[in-house]
Formats: sequence, structure tokens, C-alpha cells
Amino acid sequence: MAILQYASEAIKNLFRPPVTTEYPFRPFEYPEGTRGHVEITIDDCIGCGMCVRACPSSALSVDRLGGTWTINRFDCIACGYCVLKCPKKCLRMETGYQTPGPEKQAVLYTKSPEQLEKEKKQREEAAAKAAEAKRLMEEKKAAEAAKEAKEAE
Repeated sequence: MAILQYASEAIKNLFRPPVTTEYPFRPFEYPEGTRGHVEITIDDCIGCGMCVRACPSSALSVDRLGGTWTINRFDCIACGYCVLKCPKKCLRMETGYQTPGPEKQAVLYTKSPEQLEKEKKQREEAAAKAAEAKRLMEEKKAAEAAKEAKEAE
């Protein structure tokens, strides 16, 4: 009896064109609103960690000094909060799905050596400026203290 229920559907399918005729020749077009997966332009990332704090599933991690950004694709729920919170807009939601692999693993993105060297120089310059400002402030305080001591005499 169950065969008769599906017989009409089978007969209709015999006379309709196949649904997958365009598959190998034209890529699948994802519908509007498909979340896909998160991708990053790592050299634009400043390592602020806003994406890590926004992630509800704790799938992201950032190492600012090492210049790395890690995502565990199996933990990511593709909500897009990290993309919304990124101040440099280096994160984006790609349509489609990531390439499947044989093992569950996190994907590690590392900045280029040139970018890491540039950021290291910027940190050193900022530290030198801060040290100079601190030295000038201490000299100013010492001069004011000497002036007050001279006036008190």
C-alpha cells in the first residue's frame, strides 16, 4: 500500500527535468541571509580582542604579541557578532561553507613577518615616547618642588 502512495510522485519525476542539471557547470547560488563562515584579513587585525569578547560560543582567540588569530570552526555558530564588533572591519562572513576536513581542529591565522616587524617598531616607538614623557614629567615635578622649596626659605 505504501508503494501506491509514492507512485504518483515517481511518475511526475519521470516527466520533469532534473533539478541538478546545472550543478557541475554553475556553482550553487546561496540564498539571501545565508550566514556561511567567518574569514579574516589578518594583516589588518589590530588584535584588540573585541571579536573574542563578542563571541557567545568562545570559538575565537587572539594573541596580540604573536600576531595570531584562531577560530575553532566546530565551536563557531556563525552568528556574525564578531564581524559586527570588529573596529577595523577585517572580519567578514563568507557565503558558503568552509572546506571539510578529516579532523576537528582550530584554524590559525598568522600575520606576515613584515607586518609583525612593523608593529614591533610601533610598540618600541610608543614605549620610547612614553618613557620620554614620563622623564619630562618627573623633571617638571622636580623643578616645581625645587621652586616651592626656594620660595619657602
